Amino acid sequence: MKLESPEILYIDDEANNLISFKATFRYRYTVHTAVSTAEAREILGQNPNIRVIFCDQRMPGETGIEFLHEVRQKYPLPVRILLTAYADLETVVDAVNKGHIFRFVRKPWVEEEIISSIEEANKFFITDSMLAIRNEELQKAYDELDKFAYSVSHDLRDPLTGVLSAIKLALEFDSVERIHEILALMESSVLRLNTYINSLHDYYLLKRGELTISDINFDALLEYLKSFYSIYSQNNSVAFTIRSNQQEEFKSDETTLKLILHNLVSNAFKYQKQDGDNKSVELSVDVKGGKATICVKDTGIGIATGDIGEIFKLFFRGSDQAEGTGFGLYNVKSALAKLRGEIEVKSEHGVGTTFIVTIPSK
Repeated sequence: MKLESPEILYIDDEANNLISFKATFRYRYTVHTAVSTAEAREILGQNPNIRVIFCDQRMPGETGIEFLHEVRQKYPLPVRILLTAYADLETVVDAVNKGHIFRFVRKPWVEEEIISSIEEANKFFITDSMLAIRNEELQKAYDELDKFAYSVSHDLRDPLTGVLSAIKLALEFDSVERIHEILALMESSVLRLNTYINSLHDYYLLKRGELTISDINFDALLEYLKSFYSIYSQNNSVAFTIRSNQQEEFKSDETTLKLILHNLVSNAFKYQKQDGDNKSVELSVDVKGGKATICVKDTGIGIATGDIGEIFKLFFRGSDQAEGTGFGLYNVKSALAKLRGEIEVKSEHGVGTTFIVTIPSK
């Protein structure tokens, strides 16, 4: 948050004081004035960027302390400064206990003291705002860690339990055919474990890794993806088409781009309708105006309307049709955050899903 010129709200029931204040400070700050506390509440509601509130203690209907105490509940961040010509001990005590006043300024005020008050209040506002943001981020990280710990213990244990059970069962048989069947079950569990560990690795890289910026050739990148998914496409009768339209240079992190594309394309294949006809996955990229627009469209099972807002959350799974780790779309969202990209989802349950990703060139 920048130490920029703050917006000020000055409240005083004497119109001449309002005119004088605005005339003195309008070239230095954005100044709002109110002749009553009712008008001040309206101004606060219409101007969320106000950082400093000056209020005269002697206001009709309620004192400045009462007003500042009341508005603090709804607008906790603006720094509150009390103007008073009657700074007795009782006023000071009330201001501290009820109004949480940052500072007192005596009337008639002096320009230098007002400027000093505003500059100090602005620094306090920025510090307090950053602390609130950090606390919110910390709570989010704690909640995510809690989910992460549970998921890791659960999703690592299941495949290992499957392998151990298969080993115990295999020890009871002498038939090679039966042992081969059990080995197939073990392979499935190990593959699940390997997929999960790869997802954890992607998660770690996105959280800790630095970007490596290079020129991106989308023609080559899409051809690589078509080759990668060719066997899956043939074995599952899913038509996979690609289209690239790149007329200008584009710079980004290729590893992070591949992670995004792999997750989206993989999901498009995994969540096709099992008994559907004319199954398809379409991948297209258009690069122009300094940004790449990537579209992944499928004819799959779609996403329920109520789940669209949840699909990018860690460990969320909206369907049991295919085995998944719950990392995929979360990793996509994290990767896009690093690239300063955006993603839009359009889906109709039972018809298909389209993901539209926009990424600026670095």
